[in-house]
Amino acid sequence: MQTGHWLMRRSQTSADRTWTDLADAVSWLKKTYRANLPVEREDTKRAYIDLDTKAGYAEDALRRGSDAVWVHYTKSSNLVSFSVVCCPHRFFPRILCPLPLL
Repeated sequence: MQTGHWLMRRSQTSADRTWTDLADAVSWLKKTYRANLPVEREDTKRAYIDLDTKAGYAEDALRRGSDAVWVHYTKSSNLVSFSVVCCPHRFFPRILCPLPLL
């Protein structure tokens, strides 16, 4: 499944997870990241890039019409995955946006 297909998940769509402002979408990514911090390596080396770098990359990607997909393991060994999918989607322009733009 490609991220653009996620737009067809109508039952998982809600207005509080739909943004028209890039800064709001990146803010949600950062908030979700902070609520699900990645595991820290025992050797104190970094397992993942830092949040500011991730946020900057996501902002740039979203601005260009690419999706932002973040995945990592948490301290409890759970895999967490969260994404912002562009709509209309660059590669799937025929898939309608789940919610009308305000």
